[in-house]
Amino acid sequence: MTVTVAVLGLGEAGGAIARDLVEAGAVVRAYDPAIPATDRMMPGASETDAATGADLVLSVNSAKASIGALRAGAAAVGVGIWADMNTASPGMKRQLAEIAADKAVAFAGVSIMAPVPGRGLRTPMLASGPAAAQVAEILNPLGASVQTLDGPAGLAAERKLLRSVFFKGLAAAVVEAMAAARAAGCEEWLRDNIAQELTDADQSTVDRLMDGTRRHAVRRADEMSAATDMLTELGVEPTMAGATRDFLTRLANRHR
Repeated sequence: MTVTVAVLGLGEAGGAIARDLVEAGAVVRAYDPAIPATDRMMPGASETDAATGADLVLSVNSAKASIGALRAGAAAVGVGIWADMNTASPGMKRQLAEIAADKAVAFAGVSIMAPVPGRGLRTPMLASGPAAAQVAEILNPLGASVQTLDGPAGLAAERKLLRSVFFKGLAAAVVEAMAAARAAGCEEWLRDNIAQELTDADQSTVDRLMDGTRRHAVRRADEMSAATDMLTELGVEPTMAGATRDFLTRLANRHR
């Protein structure tokens, strides 16, 4: 049986997923107020129009648009399952689930767990909420990689954002450090050093970082204070270095 999927939002993620769904044989009804539907998608005039008769609706627009999209799409005739794929807080996902329940629409919060470009529909996804298993049952045979978590909407978002705290924070620290290394004339040296540290990292690295940070908070706060001064002298705004100094100072004060 041919599956009909509505895709709301045709940006980088939504557009790639929609194109892959078409290639996989799904009927794709698409709507985006700024980007026209292409590649054999059926254009919708609105969220409501695109969602009408869809077995599954993928909301891939933005967190700030997710509530409005759900309210509009829930009014569609014969709408099946609503999967919100936007990056939003667990609280927002729970709010969306409550709205969907009031409208008698099956809901799942789906988190995209890796960059979509180059992967499209094959990008790893994590789903939770009442309709999580149904989302996986529809998308996985089409080539998706959706894993499910037992429990309410918001659990998948929680996992994604916990990872973001680490990975996006790491990325910001690397960018700041490389800018300072460039100003100091040793960019390639630091690049090699960072790459080696990441290559050598394993489970024990996490334990060492956790234990060492607590045990040596005072000394490391002083070290990051010096690093903050150095970045300022080099003309690089010490955003991450200053935040790390302040974090370590608070940690040290708690253990005195």
